[in-house]
Amino acid sequence: MKRADTIRNIAIIAHIDHGKTTLIDSIFRAAQVFRQNARVEERVMDSNELEREKGITIRAKHCTVQWHGHHINIVDTPGHADFSGEVERILSTVDSVLLLVDAGEGPMPQTRYVLSRALAMGIDPIVFINKVDRKEADVITALNATFDLFLELGATDKQADFPVLYGSGLAGWAVKDMNDIPRGPEKGMDALFDTVISYVPPPLADVDAPFLMQVSTITWNEYTGRIGCGKILQGRIRKGEEFLRTSTRWDQEDGTGFSIVGSELTKAVQVSMIQGLD
Repeated sequence: MKRADTIRNIAIIAHIDHGKTTLIDSIFRAAQVFRQNARVEERVMDSNELEREKGITIRAKHCTVQWHGHHINIVDTPGHADFSGEVERILSTVDSVLLLVDAGEGPMPQTRYVLSRALAMGIDPIVFINKVDRKEADVITALNATFDLFLELGATDKQADFPVLYGSGLAGWAVKDMNDIPRGPEKGMDALFDTVISYVPPPLADVDAPFLMQVSTITWNEYTGRIGCGKILQGRIRKGEEFLRTSTRWDQEDGTGFSIVGSELTKAVQVSMIQGLD
């Protein structure tokens, strides 16, 4: 078994409207994913027409950013309770979660649900107290309520000793110390990236074992048709190699007409080789 020291896999979970997708927009900007002259729409991860209309995330979305030599895979998950099954599938593919809590509202019902699933799966979360720049924000109350929720849900000592970030996903900044909140707009997103890199464990996989990939979500592209997004659990595969896929009925089918791709921002790009640490 081997760890990929430069790779991190993390999901963002929260109650609806607590700012997950908006935070990812700011992460993209901070990581300079877009060209300086590019026009960037808000909620770039919400590519579905209904998602943009309703202002909510319905399907989990995968993206990748590069930060100081590290490859950070981020999954934006639905916050609405009706799509909680989507969240559970995603949690099995990541090594940590960033739990967003609105500084004005504190933990809400869906916060409890998604956190309970993450804790039950042995995931050690990072907490992000969001919207601390709003006039209704009560940072200390929100943080204390979040800590109480961890204890109510039976968190281990390690899980309850979570790192905390304070910031504004909309304004695009984060700090590690509550006393730095007034100077937050000067800080950018460095604290978030540094915390993810230092706290989230690198993925562990056997790159010499037979290739095995777990598909967590299915999307559709008008040019390529169905696209399966997921995590490579073990092994490696090169362009042109054959593989088997299983349907929901566990029927074995060959890989004809299918491509193995990597994730770069929100588009799939062809890669020549990937292995079980991606």
